[in-house]
Amino acid sequence: MYIRQAIRILKTIRTGVFSGLPMAAQDRDPIEIFGDWIKTAEQSGLYLHESMTLATATPDGVPSARMVLLKGFGQNGFTFFTNYESRKAYELDLNPNAALVFHWNVLQRQIRIEGVVKRVSTEDSSSYFKTRPHGSRIAAWASRQSEVLPSRKELEGAYTLKLEEFGDDEVPLPDFWGGYQLQPSSIEFWQGRANRLHDRLRFRRVDTHWVSEWLYP
Repeated sequence: MYIRQAIRILKTIRTGVFSGLPMAAQDRDPIEIFGDWIKTAEQSGLYLHESMTLATATPDGVPSARMVLLKGFGQNGFTFFTNYESRKAYELDLNPNAALVFHWNVLQRQIRIEGVVKRVSTEDSSSYFKTRPHGSRIAAWASRQSEVLPSRKELEGAYTLKLEEFGDDEVPLPDFWGGYQLQPSSIEFWQGRANRLHDRLRFRRVDTHWVSEWLYP
C-alpha cells in the first residue's frame, strides 16, 4: 500500500509547474476549480489532503490559526466541525470573518479562501457526528477543548467516564459541538511555476457573481 501511495505522489510531484493555470481558468466557476484541485490532491496519495489552515481573529484583531479538516464544500461554502466552546469558536462567534489555506507542497499548489462563517444547522451537525468513529464521538464529550488541562490523566479519566456512560449505545451530539460553514468572498489559486514566476488567479464575489483577476506573484 505504501509503495503504491509513494508512486502516486511521485507521479504528481510539481503538477502544473510547467503548464501552469490555463488562461481559460479565469472564466470558470472557482468552486469547480477547487473541486478539481482537491480531487487531484486526493488522487496523488497525500495523507489528509483535506487539511486546511483556519485563521480567525478576536474582535480587536488579534489573530490565531490552526489546522482543521474540510468536511464538505459547494456553492454555499466550506464546512468544518469543532467544539463550540473552543478558542476558534469563541473568536468566530464574536468575529465571523475568517480565512482558509490549503497547501499541497508536492503539487506546488495553494488555495486561499476568505469570507464570513455561520454555524450549520443542528441537523447537519448531527448527521456528520453520526459518521465519526465511536471513540471520536466519546472524545468530543470528554474534551473541554482549549481549556487548561492539569494532567493527561484527567483527560483519560473523563474519556473513561463517558465511555462507561454511553457504552456501545448511540452517542448523541453534544450541544456544545457542531459545524461552521465559511461562505467565500474571495478564492485565490496559486500554482508554482519555474523561476518563481508563479500563477495567481483570484476570484472575488461581487453581488451574485464572481469577478476574476490575475495577480503578480
